[in-house]
Amino acid sequence: MSEQSTQARCCGPWDPRQALSVHTQKVTDSCRDKDCIEDLRVYLTCGSQQILDSAANVRVRCAELLYTYIDVEPVAFDRNHYCIDLTFYYRILADAVVGQRRPAALYGLAVFSKRAVLCGEDSRAHIFRSDTRIHEADGMTQVFANRPTAVVEVLDPMVLSSKVLDSGVCGTETVAVQIPGGIRGMFEEELVFSGGQRRLFVTLGQFSIVRLERDAQLVIPVLDYSVPTKECCDSPGCCTEDPCEMFSRIPFPTQQFSPTGCDREDEERCDSE
Repeated sequence: MSEQSTQARCCGPWDPRQALSVHTQKVTDSCRDKDCIEDLRVYLTCGSQQILDSAANVRVRCAELLYTYIDVEPVAFDRNHYCIDLTFYYRILADAVVGQRRPAALYGLAVFSKRAVLCGEDSRAHIFRSDTRIHEADGMTQVFANRPTAVVEVLDPMVLSSKVLDSGVCGTETVAVQIPGGIRGMFEEELVFSGGQRRLFVTLGQFSIVRLERDAQLVIPVLDYSVPTKECCDSPGCCTEDPCEMFSRIPFPTQQFSPTGCDREDEERCDSE
């Protein structure tokens, strides 16, 4: 008995007897994109559309990513690959100059869709969890049980340019996208999809990373169990760190002392507002 205990203590961290089985998400494939989205229509709110129709000048301030809808479908001719259809919803904020008054704020929604094809590997195993809920009687739970999970990481887009055109110049426009109720609820007024005398368009630059993940069980070496070193606090301020000690670990902000370009100042001003 003592001999077995001695052998267990002598095992190195890479010995299988010191290994641990974990469940995690394995990245099967990934890609990155740098999209230049040209002349994207902005669907303004009712009040904003009225201001735009009488504005002398419009300047788009910034764009905020509200939500990304993701749909994963297998490729018909290659079961190892999947189409990831992405729809990005942006809130656009602009300033309009009307007469001699101070600029008025314009709000609107812009929508951009794209597709990526990635390898998701073939898996015949259907994965169900205790929190799985059966959908309506359409078999969707069974269909999605062996598909990979798509993950998208996106930065807020950069506003590259904007323009305003008369509705007559734009021609007849049909709104093909479906706006979810949750997105509509993020605006205080109803969005205008048709009518009005003028249209606002923006060109955005966006960076994104798309990846497919599958459940995987891995065996990893155990170096040691993680035990928290931070003490629990029962009230705010009871475990307050010494402010000078905390300040000493903050790196000197050299970059903030360097002059920045006009474009950078506009971005910071937009973020602050």
